[in-house]
Amino acid sequence: MNPLSRRELLATATRLAALVAWPGGASADDYPSRPIRLVIPYAAGASGDQIGRPWADRVASLLGPIYVENIGGAGGAVGAAMVAQSAPDGYSLLLGNGSTQVMIPLSSARPAYDPVRDFRAVYRLITSTLAFVVHPSLPVRDLQGLAAYAKANPSTLSYGTPGVGTGNHLVGEMFKRRSGNALDIVHVPYRGMAPATNDLISGQIPAMIAVVSSHLVQLHRVGKLRMLAVTSQKRLSGAPDIPTVFEAGMPDLGYAGWFGLFAPKATPDEIVNRISAATRTAMADPALQETYRSQGMEPDVDSSPEKFQQLAEDELARLAPVIKSMGLTRE
Repeated sequence: MNPLSRRELLATATRLAALVAWPGGASADDYPSRPIRLVIPYAAGASGDQIGRPWADRVASLLGPIYVENIGGAGGAVGAAMVAQSAPDGYSLLLGNGSTQVMIPLSSARPAYDPVRDFRAVYRLITSTLAFVVHPSLPVRDLQGLAAYAKANPSTLSYGTPGVGTGNHLVGEMFKRRSGNALDIVHVPYRGMAPATNDLISGQIPAMIAVVSSHLVQLHRVGKLRMLAVTSQKRLSGAPDIPTVFEAGMPDLGYAGWFGLFAPKATPDEIVNRISAATRTAMADPALQETYRSQGMEPDVDSSPEKFQQLAEDELARLAPVIKSMGLTRE
């Protein structure tokens, strides 16, 4: 084979590689030809499961088998970094949120991934809200009472979150600043909300800031924990007895969370659009919508890769100066 033929062969191979979406030689037209992995970057049993697993069950009839893998750690950064480094073939997806795609990258001095350079948005599944939660033994009934207790009992309170740099952490630090003398409340990061919830129930920590879920509301109902306020603008239809931070006179603590699907950056448009279209069809199912609403979440029936990408990038731009001013950047 002469040199020119070798160059021609390499050029042809390069063109063919651009058409190949994953190892094995199948083109994007054949996607999916094997099971898709959805990485939930939190411990099993937390709110991520209550969002990702119903989606996987419903979309399986449209895309084929989907298996869920819980990879917790560093507030979600471990699982997110793993997906960022995965082959851009549509077979590894991340259930990301405002923490993994905004808060963690902004608050890390050396983030393990770049949310814009390493990921592309596929579809926002739901919007959610956070809740201030305490152990029943704590003598407070509302958010103002928690602030007053913190001032009257310095160096005695701590609160749990799913990790440093998460949206939960941001809201917690904003509460500390808002409360003036309550600046010595200790932040306790966990590998997910499930272990934090267990420690709260057992009395290992007195408070936590958690994503609202049906499980959390049920624990509130039976008195195993006490929800003081939610960060949404309106009370939740599934928990109308719990006031909002706006009603508590702390509107600056308002926070709207979200969860959605992300793929490695170089994933082909055809594959991203196929996943998005299947998800849109699934989200139109009233049964899936009710699954999410019953857990205090609002399903997004009108998302798209373009809309979701813009939302994530806008939030990065909006929160960057906030994170810097609060000194939350960490090594």
